[in-house]
Amino acid sequence: MSKDRNGPRIIVALDYADAPEALGLVQRLDPARCRVKIGKELFTAAGPGLVEQLVDRGFDVFLDLKYHDIPNTVAAACKASAALGAWMINVHASGGRAMMQAAREALAGLPRPPLLIAVTVLTSLGADDLRDIGHAEGPQALAERLAKLAAGCGLDGVVCSAQEAKTLRQACGPDFRLVTPGIRLADAAQDDQKRIMTPALAVANGADYLVIGRPITRAADPLTVIDRIAAEIGG
Repeated sequence: MSKDRNGPRIIVALDYADAPEALGLVQRLDPARCRVKIGKELFTAAGPGLVEQLVDRGFDVFLDLKYHDIPNTVAAACKASAALGAWMINVHASGGRAMMQAAREALAGLPRPPLLIAVTVLTSLGADDLRDIGHAEGPQALAERLAKLAAGCGLDGVVCSAQEAKTLRQACGPDFRLVTPGIRLADAAQDDQKRIMTPALAVANGADYLVIGRPITRAADPLTVIDRIAAEIGG
């Protein structure tokens, strides 16, 4: 098992509008018990300095910026993300083979490259949404096709719905990392996610990492919730 898989499997989504809010939660977390994710809103508001600050505090940071552009631009962005100390970064698999290969090559010579994963199908998209944008395939078929493309380009894994995790584990093998958002506790609200699953079921389906936001960030005691989830998934 690779070193990153020996660490926490829970990634807390820091979906905040600014750094003070995010840091208010982070000071209540433990880097030995969770990793953290910074997305577009927080990164745009707080800048790269927040990534470096969290890395300095001992957190593994998933920099969730979903790069999707021409190959040279994405490659340069991935290299810049690595320089911040990010543990994991991602690109859109729909950017194509040349783009993903360029991203992989940009990280290849670094002493401590981040994990490079691809986004397959956003968990907010259902079959009707995909038809609206020209995809005849349903979410699961499209996710599998894009995951296989990412694996063929040498990426470390994909972001996917936990509902697709079992199929993607079989299709891409045991070393391919599956990062699953859309995780909700059994008693939590669904909010804006359409394809959701509980932590235990997600891991049973093959998920390596669980991205969890509101069930943790809105809790009175976030670490208690993290420990409860960790116990549910077996560590």
